[in-house]
Amino acid sequence: MIVITAPTGNIGSHLLSRLLRSAPAEEGLRVVVRDPARLPDEVREHLEVITGSHGDPEVVDRAFEGADAVFWLVPPDSSLTPEAAYSGFTRPAAQALAAHGVGHVVGVSALGRGTPVADRAGLVTASLAMDDLIASTGVAHRALACPSFFENLLEEADSIRENGVFTDLVDADRAAPMVAVADIAAAAEALLLDRTWTGAGSVPVLGPRDLSPADLARIMTEQLGQPVRYERQSYDDLYSALVGHGLDQAFVQGIVDMKRAKDDGLDAGVPRTDESSSPTTFEQWCVQVLKPAVLT
Repeated sequence: MIVITAPTGNIGSHLLSRLLRSAPAEEGLRVVVRDPARLPDEVREHLEVITGSHGDPEVVDRAFEGADAVFWLVPPDSSLTPEAAYSGFTRPAAQALAAHGVGHVVGVSALGRGTPVADRAGLVTASLAMDDLIASTGVAHRALACPSFFENLLEEADSIRENGVFTDLVDADRAAPMVAVADIAAAAEALLLDRTWTGAGSVPVLGPRDLSPADLARIMTEQLGQPVRYERQSYDDLYSALVGHGLDQAFVQGIVDMKRAKDDGLDAGVPRTDESSSPTTFEQWCVQVLKPAVLT
């Protein structure tokens, strides 16, 4: 039995689709979802559905009973502090993992462990602490150590369409790993179906090559057929904008600290290898995902 949390999110929906195709017939699939209506009609009959939040002790107690493996993804809650949003949300699950003797957990986390800025990286620091909490239960654990997602740019589709502009806080020429969520789902699928691994560790998923904001602007210009440029936002402007939208001040500070740490090399601590590089290029992603979002 494999339990999938956040099955309707960006990564979880890709993972669920993959496992429905690839999991052996004897491998049960169970999902934890707040709103089962968001699951596609054609997949519901192939799943066991637990309704509720996977931050709820009663929900995870039901969900982890008889489970062999769990895919763990925390949907960050911007109304909470970073510690509450990650470790606080995960504590009931950690207790349920131990109580039910779950063997393996694959979680979505971040790059940065072992770097000089890991302890002052805001949301990433909170995510790494969550990984430690899960590992402390004794379960075999693999944290998918991810950089920024290509999909983050979808939040700027309107700005790209209307103004030809996207923003971030890092230097225009700072190249860093970036990854498509589909590649993260593929890495999770492989680990969930194998389960011969033991102990705790991380699995970097770095995308095919490092990219700077200037690279992204050039590639988007080519693939979208319209000029796209990068504007660097200030930390103060981002903080003020997010607090103005009602986000918790500590959570917003966690975002700003994460962005600052990325500009200080947070994502550069893992050497790129064939194993850590994933296949989806930014060019492919622009054609398949960004272009329909911007031009339709």
